[in-house]
Amino acid sequence: MVLQIKIIGAVFILLALLHAFLPKQFNWKEELVSLGLFNRQMMQVHLFFIAFGLLLVGLLCLTSPDALLGTPLGRQICLGLGLFWAVRLHVQFFVYSPKLWKGKLFETIMHVAFTVFWAYASTVFLMGYFLEKTGD
Repeated sequence: MVLQIKIIGAVFILLALLHAFLPKQFNWKEELVSLGLFNRQMMQVHLFFIAFGLLLVGLLCLTSPDALLGTPLGRQICLGLGLFWAVRLHVQFFVYSPKLWKGKLFETIMHVAFTVFWAYASTVFLMGYFLEKTGD
């Protein structure tokens, strides 16, 4: 499980760094101009804090997998992260419209890749909580 937590941590850090390219990728310079100042800045601030949160959780996973799996607080953190990513997986299917990716090669690849990763992350964290808790 330690290796799995470290892999997830590395992917989180990579995702955090990739957030720097999202405004250009999604054409925010032109797309967000129609928003009011508050909504435009909220999008930018939320992007930063999502990336910052991914970076911090990634660092936690890389530097402290034994603590996450082997302490009561760490297991509670695993439970929270597992539930968080399970909800994110749910959003992938029931909030985002298939119109965003169906029939588009790159978007479909990203949809599938993120679906697999959210399932993997939620499963590993939940297993970390339940398996380590019982000593299995």
